[in-house]
Amino acid sequence: MKTLIYGTGNAAKLKYMQKTLEPLGVEIMGLNELNLLLPTIDESGNNPLENARIKALTYYRAIKKQTGKHYPVFSCDSGLYLENAPEALQPGVHVRNVGGKYLNDNEMIEYYTGLAKSLGGQAVARYKNAICLVISESEIFEHMGDNISGNSFVITSIPHPKRIDGFPLDSLSIHIVSGKYYYDLDKDSSDVGIAKTGFRAFFRRVLNVENSERY
Repeated sequence: MKTLIYGTGNAAKLKYMQKTLEPLGVEIMGLNELNLLLPTIDESGNNPLENARIKALTYYRAIKKQTGKHYPVFSCDSGLYLENAPEALQPGVHVRNVGGKYLNDNEMIEYYTGLAKSLGGQAVARYKNAICLVISESEIFEHMGDNISGNSFVITSIPHPKRIDGFPLDSLSIHIVSGKYYYDLDKDSSDVGIAKTGFRAFFRRVLNVENSERY
């Protein structure tokens, strides 16, 4: 079984990726399992791919320096983009950083609820996701594309009562076609899981896991 380090301290994101890559026979470890002194990441990139690369390389080098081992490390990053919203209101890669402040989950729900209200009660949005996998300093794989970014959705000003730590905006997300909150959708809905399929395809390709079951 291949073992990769996911460069994140977000338990919900770690669980998501572990479940996503389980069919490929890939074991995913989180940063918290390594018990190392981790560096502060300067996410100064202009887009999700640049930030994913910054994080993956920084964590790879820190882990290598402290353990003497070459663990493959990957990181992901996202940018949130709103249709018909002025540039000043575009979250982009600063989804959690507003006005120089890092927002916790509750603060994010409060902020984006207010943002949706200011745009008429809802806003059509889309995440652009990116991933970077560092095998070594000379072997780096990265991708940013529609197949790992999902479809457009609606951010509403009326939060769903359900909460999952680490994914606060899921409480404000509505499926465009059905008009239902994603939390209330049948898991087999056509565009639920599109990003999972894209992430599996990425790792299947770069790790040469060609004999695994295709999903």
